Amino acid sequence: MPVLPFRGRRVPENPAPGDESPAVVAGAASAAAADVEPPPAVVPDNTAAAFFDVDNTMMMGASLFWFARGLAARKYFTARDLALFAWQQAKFRMAGNESADDMHTIRENALAFVTGRPVSEIIEAGEEIYDELMADRIWAGTRVLAQKHLDAGQRVWLVTATPVELASIIAQRLGLTGALGTVSEVKDGRYTGRLVGEMMHGEAKAEAVRALAEREGLDLSRCTAYSDSSNDLPMLTLTGTAVAVNPDTELRAVARSRGWQIRDFRTGRKAAKIGLPALGAAALSGGVVGGALAIRRRNQPPPPVAPPKRLRFF
Repeated sequence: MPVLPFRGRRVPENPAPGDESPAVVAGAASAAAADVEPPPAVVPDNTAAAFFDVDNTMMMGASLFWFARGLAARKYFTARDLALFAWQQAKFRMAGNESADDMHTIRENALAFVTGRPVSEIIEAGEEIYDELMADRIWAGTRVLAQKHLDAGQRVWLVTATPVELASIIAQRLGLTGALGTVSEVKDGRYTGRLVGEMMHGEAKAEAVRALAEREGLDLSRCTAYSDSSNDLPMLTLTGTAVAVNPDTELRAVARSRGWQIRDFRTGRKAAKIGLPALGAAALSGGVVGGALAIRRRNQPPPPVAPPKRLRFF
């Protein structure tokens, strides 16, 4: 009578030829047949794409603020510089239709801290800063929207006033196609402190999307644009579909009047009522000034402890 194998019996690692058990043979045959065909790939949709603004659309708050905060921690500039930059950014967001002088001042100050520095150095710092300060501030809901386009075989680009180097890092970390951002002039691998053209803002975003669509053969009527700000109306009206994400007051009104989809991932009644230009400015200026004061406090000795007051009894 043949001896039955007991439960848990191990098959020899190197069985003699012809000595394999039926289970081993069946397992090997099944494994060999399981991956004959490669996994089905997403069918590319080469004429449709999606374009996402970054600040308050893909990310909570201003990406340039978090970048500046990370650079300040690395001693690229002083706490006073950071506070001044915060005020200018707040004024820029609250004004909406900023003047040419305001734009010039913001541009010059934003470029000053990288002038003369190697591009490779800023990119390396940007990668670290994204992981430290930005990764946890990506809106999960907006990320899902981007992934739906990718799953449909469409390409997805970020479109932002943030420097293109930082925008590209964000896109890469999120698994997106690429980014359209503000381009700085580079000579011999270092920043000159000048822009190529102007900041990627307002009409410039629409021009960038239009140029990319022409180069890539995109049908803009089949494309989708996402933003939180009325400043991005030129881009939103350029594509066949527009979606207002965490919209400011003006964009919400426009979206309702035109029947655009509105997606609000913010929580709390206050966030729903306050326009994003004001909300973004408050968060930006408060956060930067708070960070600046924190840095200043770290660099100053603690204040002397006052002696206790003497009690008087009557």
